[in-house]
Amino acid sequence: MENRLLEVAGPPALIFMWSSAFIAGIIGVGAAPPMLVLFARFGIAGVLLILLAVLTRAAWPRGRMLGHAVVAGLLMQMVQFGAFYTAMGEHVSAAVISLVQGLSPVVIAVFAGALGERVTRRQWLGFGIGGVGVGLAVVDQSTFSVSGLILCVVGLAGLSLGTIYQKRFTPGIDPRTGTAVHVAVSAPFAGLIALLGNDFHVADAGHFAGSLAWIVLVNSMAAFLLLNTMLRYWDTTRVGRYFFAIPAVTAAMAWLVIGEPLPPLTIAGLAVGLLGLVLASRTQSSDSSRAALSYNHFRATSGESGSSRISPTSSEAGRLMRKAPVP
Repeated sequence: MENRLLEVAGPPALIFMWSSAFIAGIIGVGAAPPMLVLFARFGIAGVLLILLAVLTRAAWPRGRMLGHAVVAGLLMQMVQFGAFYTAMGEHVSAAVISLVQGLSPVVIAVFAGALGERVTRRQWLGFGIGGVGVGLAVVDQSTFSVSGLILCVVGLAGLSLGTIYQKRFTPGIDPRTGTAVHVAVSAPFAGLIALLGNDFHVADAGHFAGSLAWIVLVNSMAAFLLLNTMLRYWDTTRVGRYFFAIPAVTAAMAWLVIGEPLPPLTIAGLAVGLLGLVLASRTQSSDSSRAALSYNHFRATSGESGSSRISPTSSEAGRLMRKAPVP
């Protein structure tokens, strides 16, 4: 039942929450310096996530697993959002930033071989069409500075490499403690950069507080708890393809909330991107060897001993992977 709920509600919830982050970020950075917003985001969310993990008695990573969680967190949180928030401070639009971030499925798919995951031709076609869709969605808003472009690319690299690193080195980590570690370790870095910049002026306290509340509760906590849960039970290619829908959704939300234009090409991009998403989400029927390989890869990366790695039949592997319990 819980796994079915994740299947049905997980993707649209992730797309909505992730898209709203760009809008809240633009509002927040318009009211205060980027690194101050980021430091407040990480600091408050980190404390709340730690309390959540303690109250629910979630298992904390230790030793090398903790070290890997720190690396993944710095990539997915500090590098990604540090670059994107700074780009917002340079007046790069929410739609443009989401366009660049929307390329993450392609980057993830290119490196998916490092995780032993197979990407079919149909999925590659879907990725290509999805890439065209996200380009169309924001093509009329795609003029920005070279520094803004570089910052967006850095943010894209942080998200993509962090996702791959997490799936490779911390596949069995509890999403509650994993997210807490990711956010908490990023706070000191954002604070140090803010301190070095010596800019703590808040131009609009109301907008700053409102955007920060949304960013902390929805984007830093709910969205990443959901993302980490999906990464724990689904492969990175499957999770990454949902990011194709985010640029078009962000453009629509930006039009409704902060008045960014929504030209006809954006609407066309939404349709094309959705087609790519559908194609990328369709996989060929698994034969027994692929099911067994996928299951054994899951067992191996979860750190189980060799004596327990017994290759199941196709039906057994499919049943175990489909019905993995969601915390």
